[in-house]
Amino acid sequence: MAHKNSSKGLSVVIITHNEEDNIRECLESVQWADEVIVVDSDSTDKTEGICRAFGVHFIKETWKGFALQKNSAIEKATRDWILSLDADERITPELKKEIISVLESAHPKDGYFIARKNFFLGRWIKRCGWYPDFNLRLFQKGKGLFGIREVHEAVKLDGVAGHLEFPMEHHTYKSLEDFMKRLDRYSTLAAQELLKEKKTYGILQIVFRPLYTFISMYFLRLGFLEGYYGFILSVLYAFYTFLKYIKLRELQSSES
Repeated sequence: MAHKNSSKGLSVVIITHNEEDNIRECLESVQWADEVIVVDSDSTDKTEGICRAFGVHFIKETWKGFALQKNSAIEKATRDWILSLDADERITPELKKEIISVLESAHPKDGYFIARKNFFLGRWIKRCGWYPDFNLRLFQKGKGLFGIREVHEAVKLDGVAGHLEFPMEHHTYKSLEDFMKRLDRYSTLAAQELLKEKKTYGILQIVFRPLYTFISMYFLRLGFLEGYYGFILSVLYAFYTFLKYIKLRELQSSES
């Protein structure tokens, strides 16, 4: 698959910040793409060196937020199709073949949802609501951009979407320390998003929403079948929910 002198083909777009532990495997999985663009924000580790060794288009930009940063990468793409990835995601050989088949199709849809195999502490979590975890990541240029949110941003597609059969791999949360660092950051961003939406929550919701998160993940979504990992993941997500709402309450108090 090579269309080096035309707009046809696939642009892979990735945003990074200190991703030396992830980016090599990500780039290795997409070397077959026609173009790879990495938009980096202030990395101080070996991310840049690894990216340049792969010959990708490496661009430095000030951090603007997840959605705006990803949209900036999309706007720089020169090919007809966009595949948006995070640095800790991998395209499997089976998914590669399926994507190429879509690009070569005479009548493709405007975009495609791709399932993710999410790994927690090195283990693929099949339950807890973590699989298939479809995300719209493959789309025709000009047909999709990320909706502006503080966190949990998603592509808004102008057109018809389909679903691919094979999943990508998402190697997230490689240690509990990593999880706790991101939990603190993401719960702050989620609270800021709720504040923008002018959402209000009382003490009962602060108590029961985390409890419901645990019950939903561990029992209703069969997390108990994941053993130790399912229990730990359900507890941590309940704690994330608790932090999100008490941080929202703190933000609301500071504004009053």
